[in-house]
Amino acid sequence: MTDRRSTLERLAADEVQFVELQFTDIPGASKGVTIPAARLADALDQGVWFDGSAVDGLARVAEHDLFLRPDIDTYAIVPWATSPTARFISDLHFPSGEVFGADPRRALKTVLDQTAALGFDYRVACELEFWIFEAHDTGSGLIPVDGGGYFEVTTERAELLCRRAVSALGALGVDVAMSHHEVAPGQHEIDMSPMGALALADALVATKTALRAFGREKGLLVSFMPKPIADAAGSGLHVQQFLNDRRDGSDAFFASDDPYGLSRHGKRFIAGQLAHARGLSAVIAPLVNSYKRLMGGAEAPGHISWARTNRGSYIRVPQAGPRGRTQIELRAPDPSCNPYLALAAMLRAGIDGIDSDLPLPDPVEQPARRPATRGAEEDPVELLPRTLDEALEGLEWDPVVRGALGQEIYERFLAAKEREWAEHSAHVSTWELRTYLERA
Repeated sequence: MTDRRSTLERLAADEVQFVELQFTDIPGASKGVTIPAARLADALDQGVWFDGSAVDGLARVAEHDLFLRPDIDTYAIVPWATSPTARFISDLHFPSGEVFGADPRRALKTVLDQTAALGFDYRVACELEFWIFEAHDTGSGLIPVDGGGYFEVTTERAELLCRRAVSALGALGVDVAMSHHEVAPGQHEIDMSPMGALALADALVATKTALRAFGREKGLLVSFMPKPIADAAGSGLHVQQFLNDRRDGSDAFFASDDPYGLSRHGKRFIAGQLAHARGLSAVIAPLVNSYKRLMGGAEAPGHISWARTNRGSYIRVPQAGPRGRTQIELRAPDPSCNPYLALAAMLRAGIDGIDSDLPLPDPVEQPARRPATRGAEEDPVELLPRTLDEALEGLEWDPVVRGALGQEIYERFLAAKEREWAEHSAHVSTWELRTYLERA
């Protein structure tokens, strides 16, 4: 762990001119303030004031005075800055020094601390999918930067953009496993190696910031929208989860005598995430657009099931590797989520399965049918929510997921998403005009 003195010495050695104090709002957008490097000593001692009421979903008017307190262990040089700039990811506090309850990063820290008290460490890896388009006016349509497919090497602009982002992440201390083209034209993926959940959430925020910054330089639009093109595959955020026993570092999910390599803890963890799938949905797939991906096939899950070979399942358990490590992959999250809230809710749901000794249903290795509407011809496997409105209802009925967020975040998140759904419901789309204008 870094101390204050060595942090200031490092800042001077790196000849830093400016310092960014970063955080996310509740929806997950990266925010921050910039201070001169000479002000960092005061920031470490006292924090930096900002008006929280101006940030979406953070503070009510009555509690608008907030302070950013830098986490000195997150010091890094910003590779895409135009002048020597360091960044610190910051925690939010009231002027009194009391922790601000609606800080998304704090929500994840709380659940991780609770999990550690139970004797477990939660590690995660992920596959971040995203789109690269030619920069455009919103009325001119979306033009993918390339016409490539799965694992193809495509245009120099797209490859250069991804490689610059990977290099930048390396400079920030993020271990990237690989990057490659995804299945649809203009769709790419960056995979991150296993790391602590807090570090991964920090890395995801940095990755999205880097990709957007480098894209703007080249006149490209990088989008993490789950389903920007109706007839193309959506973008997911597949999360591979690992649980280690804190006593000896052993894999708490693995059992050599089980066909799926799952220990009792592993089975109960999956059962918890299945049991809370409807409550999790609004947090891990938080946009109106998210449910167009989840209903659209192309290996996106639509049912609450688990399997090994069925890539359309909600949870997949790949074959354990040569060292006998079992991973539990959750496939429903998408890249629009706030990673701090998503990982907090995912972990708490899995731990509830262990605490409550929930039974694991049988795996579903055959892809389930995807009815457009609920009815008598549906598969017996339960469906995920079909709309954001339905997902919000699931969240309201799930005390475990609400508890992972904390009451203050839950209230703000729910209010923001209900407004979003109301605006969507009132909007008259081009499809409606084309379908109904003359014949209704």
